[in-house]
Amino acid sequence: MTRKRTALNRAITIGQVDVQPGERRSIQLDMGRLYTHAQTAMPVQVICGRRAGPVLFISAAIHGDELNGVEIIRRLMRIDELQRLRGTLVAVPIVNLHGFIHTSRYLPDRRDLNRSFPGSQTGSLAGRIAHVFMREIVSRATHGIDLHTGAVHRGNLPQIRANLDDEETLAMAKAFGTPVILNSAIRDGSLRAAAAERKTPILLYEAGEALRLDEFCIRGGVEGIIRVMRLLGMLRKSRRKPPPEPIMARSSSWVRASQSGIFRAYAQLGDRVTRDQTVMGVVSDPFGESEQEIRAPFSGIVIGRLNLPLVNEGDAVFHIARFYRTDIAAERIEDYQESMESEDFPWTDDANETP
Repeated sequence: MTRKRTALNRAITIGQVDVQPGERRSIQLDMGRLYTHAQTAMPVQVICGRRAGPVLFISAAIHGDELNGVEIIRRLMRIDELQRLRGTLVAVPIVNLHGFIHTSRYLPDRRDLNRSFPGSQTGSLAGRIAHVFMREIVSRATHGIDLHTGAVHRGNLPQIRANLDDEETLAMAKAFGTPVILNSAIRDGSLRAAAAERKTPILLYEAGEALRLDEFCIRGGVEGIIRVMRLLGMLRKSRRKPPPEPIMARSSSWVRASQSGIFRAYAQLGDRVTRDQTVMGVVSDPFGESEQEIRAPFSGIVIGRLNLPLVNEGDAVFHIARFYRTDIAAERIEDYQESMESEDFPWTDDANETP
């Protein structure tokens, strides 16, 4: 019997640097100069496996204050099993270098990089960065995962947002393993929109809060990426028990404060709430003479929450996802939390061995 031969991988070129099969290279993509004329660069690391397979890019810090993704990529790149990678992994931990340096969501001109894709070679600073990222990273990739957190003072339950009407994207979303996945509309100018134009399946992982490292969310990100890589055939199948199939939410809405004042949150991320029954929090004046309860306007699961106890009338305070079966969604979240907090969880800061 003749054994089927595995196709060899091809070299990949990023920033005029050739990475050959079996090589791992760090690349600095030219991002122009600061006011001082000091050179800036976008850090990229490429692992080109010996055997053929997909080209997956992982990106983080498109919003410069979203730090969980940077740590997720650092841990991912230390995993021993990547030595046996099929295909090519392209990791970009800091896309928005300017925002990252200044711990800001935005670029120096206050533009949102994730509303500037696909960019322009002769446009604004945001447009030029987006153009380079599309040309050097996205154009080479067959699949992508973009890592995000909530904004400043806003925390997100680990969740995947994606176009669930696309079969391949849906399969990736389910494989990632978060308990909740959202069918999220594509926004003009976003990386997801630009990738969709190229027919590149892409997931957006939302977890945690800006300017904070959250161990629970970091573990979920590393685990999810590894699961997607196994699905794509880039890594061998795991002997570990797969997570329960996630629950899909087709819509979600923010609940807003009806008055200004001091906000006391009762509902936590992942809590199940019931329409008109669950008191999720209270907003009061400093003396407590005028208090207004915040009740759930519909049943669902809390997937986002304001952590700042000061609110203005109309501020978004809770993000609730709608489900047909909130009881099942709550069970999935509980199972997920137990898995991420398990003592034998493999992808911790001091463990990188393949289970």
